[in-house]
Amino acid sequence: MTLHIPTTEAQACAVVKSVLDSGVPLSIGGGGTRAGLGRPTQTQSTLSSAGLTGITLYEPAEMVIAARAGTPLAEVERTLAERGQMLPFEPMDHRALLGTEGEPSIGAVAAGNISGPRRINGGAARDSLIGIRLVNGRGETIKSGGRVMKNVTGLDLVKLVAGSCGTLGFLTEVTFRVLPKPERILTLTWRGLSDETAVALLCTALGSPYEPFAAAHLPAGIGAEQPRTLLRLENFSDSIDYRSRELVALLAAHGTPERVEGEASVELWRDVRDARFFAGTDEAVWRLSVAPTDGPKATAAIAARVPDARWFYDWGGGLVWLAVPAGADAAADAIRAAIRPLGGHATLVRAPAAIRASVPVFEPLPEPLMRVTAGIKTSFDPAGIFEPGRMYAGI
Repeated sequence: MTLHIPTTEAQACAVVKSVLDSGVPLSIGGGGTRAGLGRPTQTQSTLSSAGLTGITLYEPAEMVIAARAGTPLAEVERTLAERGQMLPFEPMDHRALLGTEGEPSIGAVAAGNISGPRRINGGAARDSLIGIRLVNGRGETIKSGGRVMKNVTGLDLVKLVAGSCGTLGFLTEVTFRVLPKPERILTLTWRGLSDETAVALLCTALGSPYEPFAAAHLPAGIGAEQPRTLLRLENFSDSIDYRSRELVALLAAHGTPERVEGEASVELWRDVRDARFFAGTDEAVWRLSVAPTDGPKATAAIAARVPDARWFYDWGGGLVWLAVPAGADAAADAIRAAIRPLGGHATLVRAPAAIRASVPVFEPLPEPLMRVTAGIKTSFDPAGIFEPGRMYAGI
């Protein structure tokens, strides 16, 4: 395995051009913490962003930060925290779930569109990503977006690249919009609710004017014996006092919730964000995306066909984390059959490489969309050298 670690963008361009001459495809690497995501690729060379580090711009007053792609996410978050700011989308840390080590990089957050529980209020990573620098499959540098929110000249390549998992090019720099950190965080916790009742509670709260920033439901056996239904409020203390009081009154039919603050609240949401409830097992893990009110329908249909399935809900019920016994290839058809009538989609997040090679990891696309996807890939990477087959076989 050949490892290329450029320290400048020009060096990255030179690596890509040399690979074009040799015809050897490239994997894209960073901190190595998410290497198990997607389909396994048959490559003998890796182009790593580990040598491209450092914050290149930080303007707290403008709430914008830019960093080279290999910069550790922890460094970016620490720099923002020193000025009372944060990334709005609460990026997930996959290390516990995937059993990996190393340091997540800010470039991988953009490439994977990595978001967490705050997405329902703060948007996804792509919604805060406002600028990129990228080396395409011709060894050329592309710049898209900028350092202000109202940069809309030309095609929005920023949103296109976010979530492409390195298949369109090699990110060298990313720019994000940031937000102030909240003064206080409070979690309201109801116990003992069924999935259907809990999701109805979460949807009522999210549809109210009292602005929960995160909403999750943990069925019995997911971190505790009793089911727990969670609403997180953020902002100034006076605002939280008012909003929590109104939410408790609005949801009085479900009983009086516990109030969790401080480190206990932080740890609870970290478990939700990182799907730690499924860490350290040999189960296959899926992410299901459905309309929030359809979450319990999807899990009930799956449980009827896949014994020993376990799950919990985030994003008000719209994101279902699902763990099934290790034979994921047998469960895949049942999972997708259960969510297809609901208009949802499923992504296989954790499974052995052999299963990820045989089961569609990402939701299969209709033929017209597959042609569009292949055309986009070809326009960025004509020779198909970046992560061939990472998202879809043959692309």
